Amino acid sequence: MEAHIKEHPVWFHRFGVLWTPTVLIFDADGAERHRIEGYLPNVEFRAQLELGLARVTFMHKQWANAERRYSEIVRNYPDSATAPEALYWQGVSHYKGTNDHAALGELAQRFKQKYQDTIWAEKASVWS
Repeated sequence: MEAHIKEHPVWFHRFGVLWTPTVLIFDADGAERHRIEGYLPNVEFRAQLELGLARVTFMHKQWANAERRYSEIVRNYPDSATAPEALYWQGVSHYKGTNDHAALGELAQRFKQKYQDTIWAEKASVWS
């Protein structure tokens, strides 16, 4: 659904939208699961949309599907600003689905190789 701020101002207040463009991703139950605020170039926008869809599966505890979706983001958009966050949640999804903590250590090494200067690398640093 698309809404123009001048045509539907009540929606902007209802969802707490303070800046445009804003994209909200909801799950089937109507819960907001991801928000994209402000302009993004096409590749970053697509990566963020896919991150939002992965978040929906994660929040519904569909661990294998969430892990696959996050992995696809890392594979398809490795140089995007979204990739480190997707890699982090890929690891969390894997752990939640398998209780395999060894995989977290492997992902921590991937952070050191490619995404070492991100906040997501810091968050994953406890996995080493």
